[in-house]
Amino acid sequence: MQPYDGVDFLQLDDLLTDQEKQVRESVREFVSEKFMPVVAKHYQAGTFPFNLVPAMGEMGLLGCNLQGYGCAGMSDVEYGLIMMELERGDSGLRSLASVQTSLCMYPIYSFGSEAQKKKHLPEMAAGRKIGCFGLTEPDFGSNPSGMLTTAKKKGKGYVLNGTKRWITNANIADLYIVWAKLDGEIQGFLIPKDTPGLLPKEIGGKLSLRCSVTGEFVLDNCEIPEDAILPEAKGLKAALSCLSSARYGIVWGALGAAMSCYHEALNYAKEREVFGEPLAAKQLVQSKLVWMITEITKGQLLAYRLGQLKQQGKIRPQQISMGKMNNVQMALDIARVARDILGASGISDEYQCMRHACNLESVNTYEGTFDVHKLIIGEKITGIAAF
Repeated sequence: MQPYDGVDFLQLDDLLTDQEKQVRESVREFVSEKFMPVVAKHYQAGTFPFNLVPAMGEMGLLGCNLQGYGCAGMSDVEYGLIMMELERGDSGLRSLASVQTSLCMYPIYSFGSEAQKKKHLPEMAAGRKIGCFGLTEPDFGSNPSGMLTTAKKKGKGYVLNGTKRWITNANIADLYIVWAKLDGEIQGFLIPKDTPGLLPKEIGGKLSLRCSVTGEFVLDNCEIPEDAILPEAKGLKAALSCLSSARYGIVWGALGAAMSCYHEALNYAKEREVFGEPLAAKQLVQSKLVWMITEITKGQLLAYRLGQLKQQGKIRPQQISMGKMNNVQMALDIARVARDILGASGISDEYQCMRHACNLESVNTYEGTFDVHKLIIGEKITGIAAF
């Protein structure tokens, strides 16, 4: 495998601070040295290398853009660069950090009590406590407002009933962020593992995101105390704000997968000889490589601008939708073209492109499909909802 040095055709590094570049390089080194040697084994086995999570905590990669409570307090651009480098390794690696940071720590940070923040965030930042985000249900993915999970007041606590499905880390999580309808309004709760009535299990047979643990959990008269409620996590808007934060990370993460595939295809094309000359000498192959680097460059500009807007507090959900819609589809197309350039070698786990292509099929679906994000943008520019 050729050493990975990134992709930067328009000298976009000039836009980054020394600190941002240092963060990126440290994560790039971690992925290359610690993760890449084991990813094929874990992908084949359908497992995740959880032994690397403490190191991710020590590097400040979990909850990295949150302030205090043991979090690194990095910028939103730094958060994006981290997601990019992690997904260069595998979408499952980025998913672990993204779910932990944006879907689990962020709602506690934004909507939790001071006691909840002090209890959970330092442990989660260190990687000693893993979270999962329970919003999606078997019959409600793109329409989370239709959820059937309910919470009812009982004495000084609550009783929850329902099922959540397609949940990253569901069967290994230490803490469950669960969204349920309380008196008809969506409300967030914190449920520790081993709570009676909380019944998680893994979803097997996946052909995508195999280096990620995915499951479901049933809430069967699950009784929780009064202090398990997230005080400010009221309404669908609160849940969707968590998804916006995670989608922003995906905008950058997809770039990492695309860059990995381009880098691999370029090096393979230069080394592989066909009819007495390198594959890269062929016009059709050069055309594909030029298209790939052009699309990556456009995606980089889009991600960086979104990072600026997020840091300025000006970002809108519809802008994040454009980034997620564009960059994930772009990365998926690049992974497929890279596989084509590699020929038969492209289906081997010695190379990365087929694994990225399979993963990106899931990334293109979760946290809003390509079509759903297109409709979100369509409503914004026309003022007409087409859902």
